[in-house]
Amino acid sequence: MNPKVGVLALGSHEERHGAALPPDTDAKLASHVALEAAKRAGAKFLGVLHSSYELPDVDTGRHQTLEQLLDELRARLLSAKQVLGICAVVLVNGHGGNEPLRERLQALERDLDMHVAFNNAIVEFEGPHAATGELSMGAAIGICDGSRLAEHLNFSSHPEVGFVGLEGARRRYAWAERHAQEVSRQGVRVDKSLGVELVERAVSDVIEDIRKLSNFLGERDF
Repeated sequence: MNPKVGVLALGSHEERHGAALPPDTDAKLASHVALEAAKRAGAKFLGVLHSSYELPDVDTGRHQTLEQLLDELRARLLSAKQVLGICAVVLVNGHGGNEPLRERLQALERDLDMHVAFNNAIVEFEGPHAATGELSMGAAIGICDGSRLAEHLNFSSHPEVGFVGLEGARRRYAWAERHAQEVSRQGVRVDKSLGVELVERAVSDVIEDIRKLSNFLGERDF
């Protein structure tokens, strides 16, 4: 496609994901999908950001402010432009709390004269936090410990699983209440075949964004 297109992963590094997944699950999933898409599409892999943001009343671990996330993103994109000649970037987001970043991207694009696409496929495909989808995707890339599933489902010890025990988040966000009810009704399982399918769908979605940016750059006069 176009070597002027970069792929950068966004995720959290210190977020509770129950007993069966590591605290940096989002960063690892996003990095895996971003790297695989970059390899297949011939784009530049730009690594993963350290900063992440979380929504108010969602107490799942240590995150940074939206401004800190934006500052790190701006610095990374500027470096990619200056050092690698990157003109457009797909952001592969693996952490739902980062979604407010979308609203700041238009101004960032103007500042850097760079087109930025926000890909949220991982978050959209995986469903409730640390539940079946995310566990299964974790199993697909080798970061899920299925032997700890019973411990994982102890919502008193791990209230973040499906947000079942996060009362503040459930009261504030309708989607959090829906996710919690879904997990309470349907339970949680690890299905590696499902995880492979979801990861592949996410990779394909990112590749499509890379293709669109490549076509966009092909129409510009550099």
